[in-house]
Amino acid sequence: MPHAANLFAWGVLIGLIYLLRSFFLLIFLTFVFSYIQASVSVRLEPYIANRIVRVVLVATAFISTLAAAGVFLTPKVKAQTEIFASQFGVYISRVDEELYRLEQKYPLLGEILPELVAGHVEAHDPSLEVQPRKNLRYSPTAALLQQLLGLGESSSGIKNINQFLDTLSNIGGKVLTVTTNFLLSLLFSFLIVLDLPVLGRHVRGLEYTRLRFIYLAVADNIREFSLVLGRALEAQLIIAIINSALTAVGITMLGLGQNVAFLSVIVFFCSFFPVVGVFISSIPICLMALQSNGLNTMFLAIALITIIHLIEGYILNPRVYGTYMRINSVIILIILTLGGKLFGFWGLLLGVPVCTYIFGYAIRLDNPPSDNPPDISGDDPAANSTQTQTHAPHREEFLS
Repeated sequence: MPHAANLFAWGVLIGLIYLLRSFFLLIFLTFVFSYIQASVSVRLEPYIANRIVRVVLVATAFISTLAAAGVFLTPKVKAQTEIFASQFGVYISRVDEELYRLEQKYPLLGEILPELVAGHVEAHDPSLEVQPRKNLRYSPTAALLQQLLGLGESSSGIKNINQFLDTLSNIGGKVLTVTTNFLLSLLFSFLIVLDLPVLGRHVRGLEYTRLRFIYLAVADNIREFSLVLGRALEAQLIIAIINSALTAVGITMLGLGQNVAFLSVIVFFCSFFPVVGVFISSIPICLMALQSNGLNTMFLAIALITIIHLIEGYILNPRVYGTYMRINSVIILIILTLGGKLFGFWGLLLGVPVCTYIFGYAIRLDNPPSDNPPDISGDDPAANSTQTQTHAPHREEFLS
């Protein structure tokens, strides 16, 4: 009977999430903004005793920062994004030229990449009259990007890339929807954080209602998952800001300062997608570097990207994430592949935190017996115990 009640409770929760799927962006942004404001408010408690004053100050600073970024950064990003989308065919054609030169010098390259031979023949067919943008139809580079990004079947790769570019260049069409969700999430998050102690008492009061079985089945799991997801996103936000700053400095030194806003924003958002984001954010940087100053600058851009992500992997990740959320890179790739195929964008964004919670928290015993086999993750049990104790006060403060 208890198992049936638990299954029913989880079924109700999953059904509710499915019904609210069209509001998922609003729910997600509200959670993120609430977690950030609540965390900063807790950290300010030793300096400002009054909770309402802390919440108002944090919300004011948070909204001011976002407003300043929107006023000064958004117009530049929009203009540079439109230029990049309109010039994408030119960038691809330049890469094709370099590939054709390499293929003539090293014929083995043509055997490794058959697209080079096919693209070279079709591009020089005088019976084909095409415009620069439509030249993508005969581009080996576009075919390689198609396979790398997995946009669909190779035969329709150019079509899919062009659709992506059209979406990118017409990004203003979705601005209203995103802006509405963004503003509503700011309002909801402020109200939630402001009234968090009262909301917490009301939620805990469900334990003494007819919905007690649902509360007991899902409350602890939702709390633990929200904390894992919040810590993951908070850590990744810090890493994304540092990556973007380092990238902005690097590409300015490479002579690409006229595109610094667009490239830095691409790096910032792609930093939330482990492994995959590195490749996606590197493509526009390398294309612009090649078009502007040739192969040498593109190789310098690749070296810059490599150095930045070595800093991320070996310095930032261990210090910001800590050992309690580190996952093997091969497992991350598997999670991203399955998450992207099954759930698209949300699978890429939330796949790693969800799996971290499932395998690191949900399926573990609270008090494992001493004769258990070693932890397959390689973490020291004593370290895990210390980390749990370290984060426990923060959990209680956030939920109080």
